[in-house]
Amino acid sequence: MSWQTYVDDHLMCDIEGHHLTSAAILGHDGSVWAQSTSFPQLNPAEVTGIMNDFAEPGSLAPTGLFLRSTKYMVIQGEPGAVIRGKKGSGGVTIKKTGQALVIGIYEEPVTPGQCNMVVERLGDYLVDQGL
Repeated sequence: MSWQTYVDDHLMCDIEGHHLTSAAILGHDGSVWAQSTSFPQLNPAEVTGIMNDFAEPGSLAPTGLFLRSTKYMVIQGEPGAVIRGKKGSGGVTIKKTGQALVIGIYEEPVTPGQCNMVVERLGDYLVDQGL
C-alpha cells in the first residue's frame, strides 16, 4: 500500500459523515511521505520543534505548537508518543512512530477524540509494522 493510500483511506476517512481538515505522514526529518491536498507545508523549524517535544515532553508548551505559522495551544498528550494541540474549534494530533510523524488537523464538527482515534490508530499500526 502506498503512503498516499494511508492518508487518503485511513486519515481522511469518513468519520460519522465528516473528515479531518488535512492530514500527512512525514519522516522524522520533515520529508513528506504523503499528504492531503490542503495540508500546510511545514518549515524545518516547526518539524524540529515537534521532534524536540517528543524528546523532551513539554518543551512546546510555553511557546505553542506551530504548523505553517498557525499556533496551537499544546494540551495533554502522551509524552514521547503523541502531541495534541488546540486552536479555537479545531486542533491537531501528532503521533510519532519509529520512522514517521502521523499528523491530523481537524475543525468542528470533528471532535478531538475522533481525530485522536484516527491518527493514533494508524500510528499504532505503523509501529506494529516496524515503521
